[in-house]
Amino acid sequence: MKLVVIGGGPGGYVAALKAAMLGAEVTIVEKGKVGGTCLNVGCIPTKALLACSDILNTVKEAKKYGIQIEGDIKADFATIIERKEKVVTQLVKGIEFLFESKGVKLVRGLGKLVSNKEVEVTKEDGTKESIQADKIILATGSVPVVPKFLPYDGKNVMTSDEVLNLKEQPKSIIVVGGGVIGCEIGQFLNRLGTEVKIVEMLPQLLPLEDEDVAKILQRSFKQEKLKFFVGDGISTVEVEDGKVIAILSSGKKVEAEKMLVAIGRRPYTDGLGLEELGIQTERGRVIVNEYLESSVEGIYAIGDLTIGPDLAHLASRQGIVAIENAVLDKKKKVSYKAVPGCIFTEPEVASVGMKEKQAGEAGINYKVGKFDFRGLGKAQAMGKFQGFVKVITDEKDVIIGASIIGERASDMLGELTLACELGLTAEQVGEVIHPHPTLCEGIMEALHDVHKQCVHSVE
Repeated sequence: MKLVVIGGGPGGYVAALKAAMLGAEVTIVEKGKVGGTCLNVGCIPTKALLACSDILNTVKEAKKYGIQIEGDIKADFATIIERKEKVVTQLVKGIEFLFESKGVKLVRGLGKLVSNKEVEVTKEDGTKESIQADKIILATGSVPVVPKFLPYDGKNVMTSDEVLNLKEQPKSIIVVGGGVIGCEIGQFLNRLGTEVKIVEMLPQLLPLEDEDVAKILQRSFKQEKLKFFVGDGISTVEVEDGKVIAILSSGKKVEAEKMLVAIGRRPYTDGLGLEELGIQTERGRVIVNEYLESSVEGIYAIGDLTIGPDLAHLASRQGIVAIENAVLDKKKKVSYKAVPGCIFTEPEVASVGMKEKQAGEAGINYKVGKFDFRGLGKAQAMGKFQGFVKVITDEKDVIIGASIIGERASDMLGELTLACELGLTAEQVGEVIHPHPTLCEGIMEALHDVHKQCVHSVE
């Protein structure tokens, strides 16, 4: 079987490798660097930058741990960016090596659907190549959204694409959007000394997360003197004499050297040929059936092109399922019951399944179990006791959601994701012996708290 994948991000490259492992003749078309947004201007570079600011913050707090560090402590922005680029380059080369080792052909250029059996690739030099295929996987990802009224120029007013490739640290920046990108980049720059002002039109930072989680993060930001405005939007923006001047909906005037627009992303379908082929879409996203096949037979779509959370790990899972359906003619489905999400601020945020507010709005007779990091011996020993674990169960004690904010929250979420996916109860998971002293004991304690049986709770 001949298979073509358009897009080399975390959905596309995983799909291509999986198809090759199943014996298909695979060609992957990518107009830029393999790894997509996640690897080049998203997940990985932001985590590389955050690792640097975390080190800086740790050094600044060393005295609390009895470690004396003398002399000036400052960040070298150029070296930080250089390290980030090295990490990204190494991972990009790693994917290309996997392509070579598994026999995946990489064609660089812009892919366009000609039919459900043919893809036309326009290369950088303008030449075109036609590739025949038995099945096609669309995995072109997404790009940042910029409202038309903003004077976007990629220099003064930027998106995440540009801000992650800055060569000089800005003295001040307005961040439009208090979601994942806005909070991560905002905290990174703030810790390096940039004056940061985050503007979020909804009532809290991280609008999609639990309200109690947002309160903890906002408290942490205040302690770090990171300014933010919630329940307020951007009314107008002008660039004058190298300064960005924004008027908020409330009438407040906010000025900075730069502006980062981080209000969301849209599917990247430019020049893909969806309309010409009659592929059905909804608000720009490809409509797929439960097997990830589009309205045109033999053409599948995964990742940010489809309706669902724009998450790299979800795209990868969809890629594997789509390939097994396309190559092996299976009827596999992706379970969206327990899609984990992680935010790498400090403290970290991680959640899966339903939030408490959602459970209430759905009319579920739910229960909540909660345990503060402050009550964990390991957290106290580490000096990282900000945050909590919250678990949501239904009337049958089945775990339907969880939120964690605190040190290593993303690493802890796996246990609750598994429990949520498998429909395990708070009693079942709570009876499992958890290692001591660890942070994951907080999960056990929160599960015990669902039934008010938590021995370490003061209530």
